[in-house]
Amino acid sequence: MFKGTATALITPFTDNGVDFKALDKILDYQVDGGVNALVILGTTGEPATMTKEEKVAVVEAVVKKLKGKLPIIVGAGANCTADAVENAKLYTSLGADGLLVVTPYYNKCTGDGLVAHYTAVAKATPLPIIAYNVPGRTGVNMLPKTFAKIAEIDNIVAIKEASGNMEQIEECIRLVGDKADVISGDDGLTVPVMLMGGSGVISVASNLAPTYVSTMTNCALGGDTKRAAKMQLDMLPFVKALFCEVNPIPAKKGAELLGLCNGKLRLPLTEMTEENAKVLESLLKEFV
Repeated sequence: MFKGTATALITPFTDNGVDFKALDKILDYQVDGGVNALVILGTTGEPATMTKEEKVAVVEAVVKKLKGKLPIIVGAGANCTADAVENAKLYTSLGADGLLVVTPYYNKCTGDGLVAHYTAVAKATPLPIIAYNVPGRTGVNMLPKTFAKIAEIDNIVAIKEASGNMEQIEECIRLVGDKADVISGDDGLTVPVMLMGGSGVISVASNLAPTYVSTMTNCALGGDTKRAAKMQLDMLPFVKALFCEVNPIPAKKGAELLGLCNGKLRLPLTEMTEENAKVLESLLKEFV
C-alpha cells in the first residue's frame, strides 16, 4: 500500500456535522507535507461517533480530491463481522485504494475467530487490507502466529502493529517479513520498527508535523539510520504531548493551534486541559 508515512487523519467537525472546508485545508496540508498515504476513518478520525452518512461523505470528499495522487486507506473495521464485510463492500464502491481493518473489539475472539473474521472481510473486496492490532483499545491482542496465518490471505498485505510490545513486533516481522508489511502504529516506535524491517508508520503526529515525520521515515528507508534515530529521539517529547490525553484530543488541539480546523471533538471526548495544551503549543514550534 505504501512505504514511509501514512497519516491517521483527524475529522474536523462543526456543531452540525463534518467541516468539509476545514477537511479540504487539512488535505492540502498533508499533500504539501509530503506524506505517502492517508488513513481516514481510523481511530484518530473519531468514526465511533460519526453517522454512516457522514462517513460516506468524508470518503467521497477525500476520493474526489486525492484519488490517484495518494493512496486512500479507509477504516472499515467493526466488532460484528457482517458489518465489517458491508463496510468493505461500501468503501470499495466509493473508490478507496485500501482498507484498514481493526481486530473485533469488545467481543475478544480467539485466534481462530480472528482468522475467520479477516477471511470473511477479505473475500468481500479485491482491495488490499491492512490488519490493525491495538489491544489497548480493543481488548484483544493479535499474536504474531495468528497474523502469520492471516497473512496467507492474498489481499491481506500488512499489519498496523500498535501493541507497544517491541518483542512481539519483532516476532511478527520475523514470521511474515516475506509475506506482508509490518507498519508501526505507535509514533514513539516508528524508527525502531523500521530498522527491524518494518515499512513505515500510520502516524498521529503527522497530522501536525507531516514534513518532519515523512523526512524521518524517508531517512530510515534510505539508509540514513543515524539521522532517523536522532529525529525519533528528538521527537519523543512531542509524541508524549500528543498522547498525554486520549487520542485524538491532543491532535485536534494541535490542528486548532495551527489554524487547520476549530478542534471540535464529539463526546465522550472532551477538550484538552489548558496545562497540557500549553505544553503541546510550545513543542509545535519545534516540529512544524
